Amino acid sequence: MTNDETRLNARMTNVRLKAFFLSSGFRHSFVIRPSTFVIRFVRHSSFIISFALAFSMNGQTPPSAQDILASVRMIEAQQQIDLNGQLRENEIVIPFRLTQNGPLIRYSFTNPDEVVQLRLGEKSSRLDLVTDTGTEKFAASKLNQKIRGTGVSYEDLAFKFLYWPTARVLGEENVRTRNCWKLQLRAPSRESQYSNVLLWIDKASGALMRMEGYDWNVKLAKRFEVVSAQKIENRWFLKQMRIEELQPGTNQVLSRTYLEIKK
Repeated sequence: MTNDETRLNARMTNVRLKAFFLSSGFRHSFVIRPSTFVIRFVRHSSFIISFALAFSMNGQTPPSAQDILASVRMIEAQQQIDLNGQLRENEIVIPFRLTQNGPLIRYSFTNPDEVVQLRLGEKSSRLDLVTDTGTEKFAASKLNQKIRGTGVSYEDLAFKFLYWPTARVLGEENVRTRNCWKLQLRAPSRESQYSNVLLWIDKASGALMRMEGYDWNVKLAKRFEVVSAQKIENRWFLKQMRIEELQPGTNQVLSRTYLEIKK
């Protein structure tokens, strides 16, 4: 190959890479954090790199499920937030304060006081109960317990399925006009209440738009979906997420809980 041909190939490669980044929309985008459900504008430099490595040059080969999950976890662990919110189910209203400093997230409840701390690691997450003397790890049996009588469990706060090793991309689907990757994740053991989970992740931002959890009879048991967002101090945050408990195998809604962030 001549020097002129080498330079021409290099220029063509740069043009294709630039076209990929511009067409993919990876410049500024909003992120709905899986565990805190917070949406915020971020720069996705590392996110772009991981996705670019997974894509073929023509942009038609999808990234692997583990590449997508790694990007979501990376975004998850970079936030700095301090918000008030509530869990609401019919007449039950459970206020909480949500704070995060990088990979350390705390949910603070009152009446009675309870502080739950989520620590995000590279390979796993850990949910602890904060006490006057320090922290103690949640027992696996307690993870399945509901929070203050709502349809949300402590396991749901931990989002351990983002670390499950068995995952695959099922395809693409739209959720509330957003083009999403649809993923299936399988539980590594019966410690989880879910045998497998379906996730819909916004292709342009890494936002978790919908989740479906299936019991060990492979029946749909719980569904999470983002309903609305709001702008606070020039940043986007979740306004409302709906969590539905279902009668497995019937699609009948047993309870409907709303996670809401207030200004």
